[in-house]
Amino acid sequence: MGTDSRAAKALLARARTLHLQTGNLLNWGRLRKKCPSTHSEELHDCIQKTLNEWSSQINQDLVREFPDVLECTVSHAVEKINPDEREEMKSFLFILLHSRSDRFSCSVLGVAQLDSVIIASPPIEDGVNLSLEHLQPYWEELENLVQSKKIVAIGTSDLDKTQLEQLYQWAQVKPNSNQVNLASCCVMPPDLTAFAKQFDIQLLTHNDPKELLSEASFQEALQESIPDIQAHEWVPLWLLRYSVIVKSRGIIKSKGYILQAKRRGS
Repeated sequence: MGTDSRAAKALLARARTLHLQTGNLLNWGRLRKKCPSTHSEELHDCIQKTLNEWSSQINQDLVREFPDVLECTVSHAVEKINPDEREEMKSFLFILLHSRSDRFSCSVLGVAQLDSVIIASPPIEDGVNLSLEHLQPYWEELENLVQSKKIVAIGTSDLDKTQLEQLYQWAQVKPNSNQVNLASCCVMPPDLTAFAKQFDIQLLTHNDPKELLSEASFQEALQESIPDIQAHEWVPLWLLRYSVIVKSRGIIKSKGYILQAKRRGS
């Protein structure tokens, strides 16, 4: 194991929290040698390469400090939106939650407000049907961010007609969109389409797997990047996938991932 891996292993053995940020994937250049076929493959590749790049840049001051929170990023790929170009850009965020996250920030993109945030259905136990009670704590956090003008619009993912209707009737800030996975249904369900049309909810499509980032896949990427680490000690808490698009042109200006992981028992 090289010096870089030894330093990374030592830091991860003492840290409690890992923040991983890929930066703008369009700026990766040499780090990106192939085009992944799925979002899951892309994410696994991003986690692995971000860890590799971070490991190669660890300085001795950091090793001596042994911080509780590690900031793992591809620094040269980090890019914030130019304030002069903000009106021409539209920012989107997709949130995948493994456990409730209490903080959320626009600082990574360098904006005061996000245009659209879509939240994935929270994890539930096998055999348990998703209910309004599962969604409420997460939705309330997003509502607070809308009310504080951090987000313009909020949406959902993979809710059926009954679930979407229950959320719509309860919520103070109504969902303006709902993503539908066409891998599980070839066409939009008619009852969902009718309800969305009635209440002006935009129906979007996606082809993400049910679990974009599993605990096992995260630990595998961690193990591949830093051999001999106790990867099973680390679990992902939440994942953000963001994109910035040039308005009216549909051109992707920036995209990337941000995730937080925690060491068990810390």
